[in-house]
Formats: sequence, C-alpha cells, structure tokens
Amino acid sequence: MNKNEKTTPQFAICINNSGYPASLELHKIYRVLPDDEAAEDGDLRVIDESGEDYLYPADYFIVMKVPQNVERALLQTL
Repeated sequence: MNKNEKTTPQFAICINNSGYPASLELHKIYRVLPDDEAAEDGDLRVIDESGEDYLYPADYFIVMKVPQNVERALLQTL
C-alpha cells in the first residue's frame, strides 16, 4: 500500500492474547494499520499497549467496522 494513500481506519477486537498478556488486553479494541505483506503471512499490524505498532497473529483479532461517531471517538483516544 502506498503510504500517501488515504485509508479508512480499521479497528479490531482482541479475542486471544496468549503469549502477549502485557501487550494485548482481551476484548479491547485496537487500531489496525495497513500492511499487505503482514496480511499475506497471516498477521495484523496493531498499535498495542506500548503505543507502538507490532505484528500479531490475525486470528487473535476480529476486524470490525465501527460507526463514524465511534471511529472519531476511538481516534481521539489514540
């Protein structure tokens, strides 16, 4: 993905934090960053509890669409 392209923010809820209890909280919504190469490997690039983006197994999350007002609220807290 071209870094200059504007994308709709994506969010995912954590459904498994095995091996990452300090980095991921169960049932918390996380911001997902586009990363086509990671997706090909079955991973998601997520902004975790450290505030940095890291790769995690995609099956640890459910990617979800959120209403625009929820998206605005989530982006304000990030």
